[in-house]
Amino acid sequence: MLEWLIENNVVCHALEAMIFASVACSILGVIISRMSLSSIGFTMSHAAFAGAALGMFLGANAQVAAIAFSMGVAALIGPVSEKAKMAADATLGVLFSLSMAVAIFLISYMEYMGRGLSASSLLFGDVISLYREEIYALAAICALSILFVLAFYKEISAIMFNMKIAEAAGIRVKLVYYLLLFIIAISVALSLNIVGGLLIFVLLAAPASIASQFCFDVKSMFIVAPAVALVVSSFGVWAAFEYTLPVAPLVALLLTASFGLSVVLSFKRRINRSNN
Repeated sequence: MLEWLIENNVVCHALEAMIFASVACSILGVIISRMSLSSIGFTMSHAAFAGAALGMFLGANAQVAAIAFSMGVAALIGPVSEKAKMAADATLGVLFSLSMAVAIFLISYMEYMGRGLSASSLLFGDVISLYREEIYALAAICALSILFVLAFYKEISAIMFNMKIAEAAGIRVKLVYYLLLFIIAISVALSLNIVGGLLIFVLLAAPASIASQFCFDVKSMFIVAPAVALVVSSFGVWAAFEYTLPVAPLVALLLTASFGLSVVLSFKRRINRSNN
């Protein structure tokens, strides 16, 4: 897609993949952060991690297995919470623990069997060896995330304000909630090859957190968060190839540093402090 601008195919593919992944995750991250359910992010990221490990263990396609496992976990969140009379956060904690246990067990076992090298890409990502089809899939899920917000903006805003009040008002809370979970599951699973299971949560959390330091409403956050993700991830890819650095950890560090800088520079925080 950017071949007309970047001649080196490896750099071009890495940049495209990082842009699509970071923009999709940052949009979904705004919803997660405003719902105060950051546990959804790390639960789904580790579910994808566990699914990919299971796929590699079984000799199947790791990305397909990651998507399937993530969507399975997403489908379990609501029913388990209702049947066990548990809060969503508690259910997410249990499913997170399960996913981590599965991932660590399988990776440890593969290392014991001498297959640990292939599993290392699950931990840290491997953005320079992506296929064109994987980039198209990331572009599709990025577009789907944008369309989801545009199509259900009123419902999403109401749910972010208060889920119970939204449900009482007749809003299709369960439909929007499950659509959100499934889109997060697919986005995270497709992004796993780029940043790895240990860093993927940064894409979900950092851009939204940066936007929250400057934005006074949700609509502006949906613009600022992906813009921040786009700029930082693009710069990170360029710097990584320019100075021979690992791409995913560098982007994660830059996003984290950007959040720290945003806290220092935040005029919104200063306004809130002066009002108090």
